[in-house]
Amino acid sequence: MGPTIATEIILNSNLKDEFELIHLDTSDHRDLFTLGAVDFLNISLALKHYAILFWLILTRRPSLVYIPICQTTLGYLRDAGFILISKALHCRVICHLRGGNFKNWYTSSSLMTKWLVRNIHSVVDGQIVLGENLRYLFDNIIPREKIYVVPNGMDIKICFNRNKDSDKIRVLYLSNFIREKGIIDILKAIPYVYNSNKEIEFVFAGNSHDKKIAQEIRNFIYEHSSLPIKLIGPVYGQSKFNLLCSSDIFVFPTYYPLEGHPWVIVEAMAAGLPIITTDLGAITESVKEDVNGFIVEKRNPEEIAEKIMFLSNNPDLRRKMAMASRQLYLENFTEDSMVKRLTNAFRSVLAK
Repeated sequence: MGPTIATEIILNSNLKDEFELIHLDTSDHRDLFTLGAVDFLNISLALKHYAILFWLILTRRPSLVYIPICQTTLGYLRDAGFILISKALHCRVICHLRGGNFKNWYTSSSLMTKWLVRNIHSVVDGQIVLGENLRYLFDNIIPREKIYVVPNGMDIKICFNRNKDSDKIRVLYLSNFIREKGIIDILKAIPYVYNSNKEIEFVFAGNSHDKKIAQEIRNFIYEHSSLPIKLIGPVYGQSKFNLLCSSDIFVFPTYYPLEGHPWVIVEAMAAGLPIITTDLGAITESVKEDVNGFIVEKRNPEEIAEKIMFLSNNPDLRRKMAMASRQLYLENFTEDSMVKRLTNAFRSVLAK
């Protein structure tokens, strides 16, 4: 998941040359469906982590506590405990939201929850968001001057020889198999594309935790057995980057409400791929219309098909957009870029 990737990058980055980093591991290695569940283990883990944080602050005396926060009621309530413990022990606190649904959640919450969020965030010294157009998420919650923009960034070693096992144009979807990530919309777009171009194939890589969606995908492939569709499951490490290198077009028409700045977008840009995606979270700050990809309407298989066909029929445009993706990545979304922005945010909060 995104926060896990981000934590690993931060702990292993050059940030440790600027600051002494102390990590309180709050991970839960059970199934994703346990996230946000009210069960004994989640409650006991929260109490355990509160006690560890209290002890770490007393013994290590940190100047700043960095807290990734949730955008769900139960998750925020847990994170509020971390914030209050840190402030009670006289630490500066900077929070980091790795998503784009905070405002929707806050607006739909009860009056009591809104009151709690406003009061908890009134003691926060800084709030990080993933993009400039996500600053509004904390309007009327925290002053704008306390908001810092730090897009996702990572160093990705990519080969660019485009080694493939076929000459067909490869269209890639790389993410969890979740309906709201747009996977079903891509499947529905494939017949339109294949009718106009037989020299094309579609590869779907990712985890399938939802049995209903997994069955829907299998049923579609069975009913359209003539279509060039490959399901290869989850890929990691170098295998993932090799898959990106062997692809020609990346498609990610997400409308997943929690989306902020998806890591898969950063990876596709690093691999030098033209990208077809949607206007959600901070995506349009990395995928520029007609520059390194196309922004399509959510839940619109016909428009997805249209853009895939346009790119597949225009190799020069694909190459131009591929180069633009790689350049935008190098300029804005490397690990070094992210670390510099984090360092500036940390220093700014400590200096105030």
